[in-house]
Amino acid sequence: MLTDQELLRYSRQILLQHVDIEGQLRLKNARALIIGLGGLGAPVALYLAAAGVGELHLADFDTVDLTNLQRQIIHDTDSVGQTKVDSALRRLAAINPEITLVAHRTALDADSLAAAVEAVDVVLDCSDNFSTREAVNGACVAAAKPLISGAAIRLEGQLSVFDPRRAESPCYHCLYGHGSDTELTCSEAGVVGPLVGLVGSLQALEALKLLAGFGEPLVGRLLLIDALTTRFRELRVKRDPGCSVCGTAHG
Repeated sequence: MLTDQELLRYSRQILLQHVDIEGQLRLKNARALIIGLGGLGAPVALYLAAAGVGELHLADFDTVDLTNLQRQIIHDTDSVGQTKVDSALRRLAAINPEITLVAHRTALDADSLAAAVEAVDVVLDCSDNFSTREAVNGACVAAAKPLISGAAIRLEGQLSVFDPRRAESPCYHCLYGHGSDTELTCSEAGVVGPLVGLVGSLQALEALKLLAGFGEPLVGRLLLIDALTTRFRELRVKRDPGCSVCGTAHG
C-alpha cells in the first residue's frame, strides 16, 4: 500500500485518471535500469526518482568532469572528480528518500549486463556509443525486457522503444544494423544541453507509461527531433525477420 506520505508526495500524479492509486502502486513496485548517467541519464534518473519508481539501478563507470556540467544536470560543481554513480546517488536520495537505489560503478561485461537486465522491469539506454547500445539491446532481447533508447548529438535527437514482449516490435539492431565505425561522440561533435534534457525527459515518460500501464508507448516508431528548427518527425519501424538479434531464425 501507499503510505500517507507517499499519497501526498505523488498526489499530482495520482490525480491523473491514467495513473491513479493503482498506477502509482505499480510504479512503487517497479524496477528500472538506467545505463549511463550523462546528458540523457540525468533527467531520466531525476524524473523516475521523483515519480516514485521504487527501485532504480544506476550503471556508469565514468567520473564527473567539468565539461559535463553544461548538460548533465544531475551533477554539480562539487561532484567533479566523483564517480557519476555516487554523484547521482547523493542527488536522488535527497530528492526522494522513499525509493531504493542500486549502484553499478564498473563497466558491465556480458554476464553482469545480463544479470542487471534480468533484475529489472525496464531498461533505459542513455549511453553514448554504439557498442554499448548493441550489447544492451542483445541483453534485453534475451531477457524479453523492454528497452527505451535515446540519443542526441549536435542539434539532433532520436528516441524509440523496443519491446521484445510484443511480436511486432523491432529491436535496436533491426533499425541500426551494425552501426558505423565513424560514429561521433558529444565530446567530438558537441551538443546543446536542453536537447539531451528533452530526449531524456521523453525516455522517462515512456518508462512511466510502460511501468504504470497507460498510454501508447513508442514501439515500432522512431521519433526524430530537429532542435535547430524545433520540428519533430516520426518514422515507422518494422521488425526485420532476418535480424541477427531478434529475427525468427534466431529466436
